[in-house]
Amino acid sequence: MTRDVAAPAREVRIVIVDDHAIVRQGLRSILERERDLTVVGEASTAAEALAVVRRAMPTVVLLDLKLSTGADTEGLALCAELTGRYPDLGVLVLTTFLDGKLVVEAIHNGARGYVVKDVDTTELIRSIRAVARRESAFDSRSAAAMVHSINNRSEVSLTERELAVLRLLAHGLSNKDIGVRMYISETTVKFHVRNLMRKLGVSSRAEAVYESSKLGII
Repeated sequence: MTRDVAAPAREVRIVIVDDHAIVRQGLRSILERERDLTVVGEASTAAEALAVVRRAMPTVVLLDLKLSTGADTEGLALCAELTGRYPDLGVLVLTTFLDGKLVVEAIHNGARGYVVKDVDTTELIRSIRAVARRESAFDSRSAAAMVHSINNRSEVSLTERELAVLRLLAHGLSNKDIGVRMYISETTVKFHVRNLMRKLGVSSRAEAVYESSKLGII
């Protein structure tokens, strides 16, 4: 049994959401060694997770981001739906993906914590208990990746002309129409679009609008 002086006195009810049965079974066997942790349900898909959470009313959901072969981050949408329906529910992302942007997105979608699957047992249990207490929980690598991502985002600096082009992109205008609005050539518009996409770290106009909206630039 893991000793943790910060362990909550009340029972922590857990639902495990992962598309691999062997992972769910392994987690259950680890968690149920702890007297205060009880696994009350498992799910392999988003639909199953919603049904199990509705029925079992857990304290914490351990959520993998990849729930199908077709998408790597399906769990983000599920996280948002679960926390929207059950504001008191603590979601702890447990995934193989270590990416600062994903950590930030998980938080924006309601997660209270983020740990990678190769975290040691003691750290995982400590994170679960922290989330159950409505605290945040991140392993050291996830925390570092998040800080790095935030720092990189804060360094994005667009010129006034690039901001103007970006706002018009957000309204769906073509390069030609932007040029007409701003009294500049279409070639110049393309130059500004390439520059702002490079600064935002994206590869398409739609991504530029989406990323800049998340950063609060527009």
